[in-house]
Amino acid sequence: MLPEKIKDTIPEDVRNRYNLIGLKDALLKIHFPETSEDIAASRRRLIFEELLVLVLGLSSIKSMPSKLSSVNIETDYTDDFLKLLPFKLTNAQYSAIKDCMNDMINNTKAMNRLVQGDVGSGKTMVAAAVAYSCIKNGYQAAMMAPTEILAQQHFQTFDNLFKDTDVKIKLLTGSMTAKQKRLVLLDLSDGEIDFIVGTHSLISENVAFKNLGVVVTDEQHRFGVRQRSDLLEKGQNPHLLVMSATPIPRTLALMIYGDLDISVINELPPGRQIVDTFLIDDSKRMRVYNFLKKNINEGRQCYIVCPAVENSETGLIGVEEYAEEIQKTVFRDYSVAVLHGKMKSADKDEIMNKFIDGEINILVSTTVIEVGVNVPNSTIMMIENAERFGLSQLHQLRGRVGRGEYKSYCILVSNAGGEEARRRLRALCSTNDGFKIADEDLKLRGPGDFFGSRQHGLPELKIADLAENVSILQDAQSAAKEIMSDYIDKENNNYRGLRAEVRMLFHNVGHGQQLN
Repeated sequence: MLPEKIKDTIPEDVRNRYNLIGLKDALLKIHFPETSEDIAASRRRLIFEELLVLVLGLSSIKSMPSKLSSVNIETDYTDDFLKLLPFKLTNAQYSAIKDCMNDMINNTKAMNRLVQGDVGSGKTMVAAAVAYSCIKNGYQAAMMAPTEILAQQHFQTFDNLFKDTDVKIKLLTGSMTAKQKRLVLLDLSDGEIDFIVGTHSLISENVAFKNLGVVVTDEQHRFGVRQRSDLLEKGQNPHLLVMSATPIPRTLALMIYGDLDISVINELPPGRQIVDTFLIDDSKRMRVYNFLKKNINEGRQCYIVCPAVENSETGLIGVEEYAEEIQKTVFRDYSVAVLHGKMKSADKDEIMNKFIDGEINILVSTTVIEVGVNVPNSTIMMIENAERFGLSQLHQLRGRVGRGEYKSYCILVSNAGGEEARRRLRALCSTNDGFKIADEDLKLRGPGDFFGSRQHGLPELKIADLAENVSILQDAQSAAKEIMSDYIDKENNNYRGLRAEVRMLFHNVGHGQQLN
């Protein structure tokens, strides 16, 4: 099917510099290799090309003239904000706030910043400080969270924080009545609301702001590039603050969030509990159940996480049968409830609110509780089939406990016999540092955990693997730097093929238009 003459996307001088075979050669030899060297040379060439296209695309997005912002922030109100807090911020939180204020005050361009911090590191206070300064400068602030429960929790936090100020804050979610929504939307467009917290409802067509100054998105990996830009389009190039509790090794963070500046919060606030983590197999199950009972009898609550909604032939434990089984037997004197993603939104919220109010002793759940749920009274996170989860995901789940004053525990249950699986889980038992865990996960599993979803705004790669091919990635980055000025010159026909490849690769993640 290939034409006789194949135009090579990579110019000859670049191929020579990086010792790459031609495209036609690579395509023929990867399908019909005669030696193992043929395979290696073909793979290297095709991986290099894919990574070069990725890096050029991200560099182009990053180097585009950022839109000038019409939001004019003249005064930094951080000191006033700090007086509202009943506690002292960590140096890392303070430094992240300073980064944001610098972006907004000393720049004519809109801020585009990612604040990345481990579970419980206090990113919400950074968002509150930035929103407060924007509001005091006469603008509105919006915060978008991925779930209703998380939006409600943020709203309550901010509502308490700003109760003695003149900041008017409201909530907007899908489950509100039409009348409630109408009143909020009216106040928002009239400028009566300073700070709106909501879910995807914020990007609905009928949502209008009077003077939007800053947009905050929480748990960025749950939102696509398009959703982020839909909210930004509600204002005149407002500032953007993106928060993520998924620790990502810096090399990968720069790849995923190619268009954002990055601040890292790398210390926990005082009083945040270290969660003790243990790895057990089935033989110790009854001991663990008794440990759960002891904690519940002392007034605490527990999570049990299963990897599936229903039991499967592969031995995966499903939440529904599991909950039914323990409710009938070992926990018959306790209140057990189920939570999973296939439930209706209203049912999920009802169960979660009952758990928050302490009416449920044990919540048996899938990973829907991975993001943002804050129940200070829950002290045990028990995870079944732990070998089925990535380390970063297990770390996120572990972050749901240890949020109050009580000693907290994470118990990983796994019968996996393989040494590799045990080694991964032991790595989690040995550290609470999300960035170390992310690095370990990257070594052991590759970037699947970070790049599992197209929503990241990073295109899907077909042959390259960001973890495996680090040295080729470095070569591709060097090549991209060398050719960038010629590449962006649209008159330079040497790079037409590469430009077309970049447009194709980025088209599916919402950047196609920008790169035309």
